[in-house]
Amino acid sequence: MSDVAVIGAGPAGLMAAEVLAQGGARVTVYDAMPSAGRKFLMAGRGGLNLTHSEPLPDFLARYREAMPHLRAAVEAFPPDALRDWSAALGQLTFIGSSGRVFPKTFKASPLLRAWLRRLDAAGVQFAFRHRWTGWDAKGQLQFQTPDGALAIAPSATVLALGGASWPRLGSAGAWVDCLAARGVAVSKLRPANSGFTVAWSDVFRDRFEGQPLKGVALTVGAHTVRGEAMITRSGIEGGAIYALSAELLEAVLGIGQATLTIALRPDLDTHALTTRLSGTRGKQSLANFLRKAAQVSPVGIGLMQEAAIASGRPLASFSPAELAHLVNAIPVQLTGVAPIDRAISTAGGIAFDELDDHFMLCKLPGVFAAGEMLDWEAPTGGYLLQASFATGAAAGRSVQEWLKRS
Repeated sequence: MSDVAVIGAGPAGLMAAEVLAQGGARVTVYDAMPSAGRKFLMAGRGGLNLTHSEPLPDFLARYREAMPHLRAAVEAFPPDALRDWSAALGQLTFIGSSGRVFPKTFKASPLLRAWLRRLDAAGVQFAFRHRWTGWDAKGQLQFQTPDGALAIAPSATVLALGGASWPRLGSAGAWVDCLAARGVAVSKLRPANSGFTVAWSDVFRDRFEGQPLKGVALTVGAHTVRGEAMITRSGIEGGAIYALSAELLEAVLGIGQATLTIALRPDLDTHALTTRLSGTRGKQSLANFLRKAAQVSPVGIGLMQEAAIASGRPLASFSPAELAHLVNAIPVQLTGVAPIDRAISTAGGIAFDELDDHFMLCKLPGVFAAGEMLDWEAPTGGYLLQASFATGAAAGRSVQEWLKRS
């Protein structure tokens, strides 16, 4: 029986451990944190979007340029298989109106608890508070533990250390230097599914920080997404922003800024809005008139005021037609990207050229990698977790085959 070390107790690492244990390996999962799946639990606060129900070809296309590298893993463990796996752990799932798949409990903790019980029954061992620091001169894995330094020499290793978002939950990207020291090329880690910075006025920032934008349509270039966003003190974030994250990042990192267009009432065209806003305002303030005539929220009116300030004209000087146009075409200049430690996930990671077709590092035979530490990114909607589970399972299967050959 072979000893296998899995480093990282997130979805990719735990799935690799499950596959390996089922195949008869002795598996120990090492993690720097005091418990497993901390970022996984954080993701569950929003309902735990496990995967998506769209047809597999459309699903795979969401991974863009990384799709050829992820296709085999996702096809071997597709969304339906993930749903069956969850059901076998007692957590039935359902498809939401957007096509996203959630556990019926809307929580991550029951699923994680059931999973850890299954892993324990399969003989998987856990070594928490074990921070991986690379390899020693003999090629042994090195860890810093509460009891001092530890070196081990397993038959194979699976690296599943995540990206660099939410470092307080254990995903800090410290592994980059460990791999670089062994000559492994790693694309720079950068925010993905992240918020962006905006130079709000002090009045807008103080009044609307934390306010949601509901039922809006956001556009950058040829891409439009409908959904919700949230005003932050330094900018804007939320589901609809994350869905446009790749396009916005490309613009911000390329030219230093991006113009996001916000439609507050996307179901009403300019003619209908102009008709509504051509009525007599009487003694009403402009804000009250916009709220009643066009059902624009206070934060939406604040955004219109910000746009008017940027144009050099007071909003009160806009004609009904100009107001109608602005309601569904508010330009917001994004000036930067929110810090990586606040991103939902990270892009960048181990270059696929450094891996063989079985997720083994070409320069480090017997060392496999999976999950978010690989150089791919995905939009929100269940794609991130699906590929993390799938690549973890693929790495586990590949370790089994490699050990047989060895």
